[in-house]
Amino acid sequence: MPAIKTSHQRSSLLVKNILVSFLIKGWSAVVVFMMVPVTLHCLGEYKNGVWLTISSLLLWIDNMDIGLGNGLRNKLAIYLAHNDTERARSLVSSTFAMLTCIMIPAMVILLSLIYFGDMYGFLNVSHDRVSSLDTILIITIVFVCSTFIFKLIGNFYMGLQLPAVSNLLVCLGQTIALIGTYIVYISGSHSLMLIALVNTAAPFIVYLLAYPITFYYKYPHLRPSFHLVDMNEAKSVMSMGIKFFVMQISGVVLFMTANILISKLFSPQMVTPYQITYRYFSLMLVVFTVICMPFWNATTDAFERGDMAWIQRANKKLNLMTIGIFVGMIMMVLLSNYVYRIWIDKNTVIDIKMSIAMAIYIFILIVSMRYSYFINGIGKLWLQLIFTTSAAILFIPLAYIIAHFKHDIIWFIAVMCAVNIPGLIVNRIQFSKLINGKASGIWIK
Repeated sequence: MPAIKTSHQRSSLLVKNILVSFLIKGWSAVVVFMMVPVTLHCLGEYKNGVWLTISSLLLWIDNMDIGLGNGLRNKLAIYLAHNDTERARSLVSSTFAMLTCIMIPAMVILLSLIYFGDMYGFLNVSHDRVSSLDTILIITIVFVCSTFIFKLIGNFYMGLQLPAVSNLLVCLGQTIALIGTYIVYISGSHSLMLIALVNTAAPFIVYLLAYPITFYYKYPHLRPSFHLVDMNEAKSVMSMGIKFFVMQISGVVLFMTANILISKLFSPQMVTPYQITYRYFSLMLVVFTVICMPFWNATTDAFERGDMAWIQRANKKLNLMTIGIFVGMIMMVLLSNYVYRIWIDKNTVIDIKMSIAMAIYIFILIVSMRYSYFINGIGKLWLQLIFTTSAAILFIPLAYIIAHFKHDIIWFIAVMCAVNIPGLIVNRIQFSKLINGKASGIWIK
């Protein structure tokens, strides 16, 4: 990767990544939309709800890297900003080694829990309607754990300020999964086992092929090597990564346990309309992520070089983007019923109130993340850590309480909104203090 020495070069690379990412994410959004109806038709509403719940469990595994992925991308950007290739390669080697050491025992523990535990009772799934649940969980966990280590390649590209490549790898996995799902559907099978297999094997294949292309063809000077594993380097990335890890786990509790809670507090069938509205309005989250993700490590580079003027200019552009996002969300609510009719089975009815509640929730996330991406790039994580963890701790008991008094999924979404608002406010204040040079005390930690 050519060294980024000027504000213009940084902005040029950022714009290229945004444009390419839009094309990739555009196709990715099409794939996700196509996946929903074909999976629903293939499995039916009940089994589809079970698969969505299993998918939420798998996302927990995806966050077991104790933040090393995000720690790698930040530290790699810092080393490359200072042209320190030797430390950058040691960093990559040490991070890969640590992830391997984490995943092997974690996989053994998870498989043991499935073998000795009652997964039907845990997920509130009927034996009569879903067979071989334990086998399905074992297969998916083996593939997800196998993918786990190689997914670090995506963080590697982000550290190079090439998030478009990371997006491409994800998109390829989704595309292969869609093709596999269509094959299952066309075959006339309604097998949850096959759907789980194609969806977890596809990303593993993509990352497995990406490894030699990345480290033997494109970036051999940064290729991981056992001889370059350095415990001091590992501790360095761990100290930053552990903060990201706690925030990731808190995020999983906040965002991804919703499917599990809905399955337990309401029914597996209710997971389907919830996920349909979530995926529909998440399109705007995808647009936001495509634009904002390149700013993360571009901010790291700018901050390391003392280029605060670039960060302030970028902030003004994102203010305009946030206004556009708000207008877009309103349009999506107005068009939601028409989109649902075209997109999904007419037997699945979604109340407009759920669409409004979900739109509000997604917009809260977008505005909060709009500031947190810059803060993440600078590495000032303590306040995010405190508020994200607090929100995660409050979410589950509040969800149980609201489900007891108001057995209505709209109130459940309202709880999700409420626990995220304090973090949004604090992110906004901290960001303002940081870019204006007024941060001190807890605001700069």
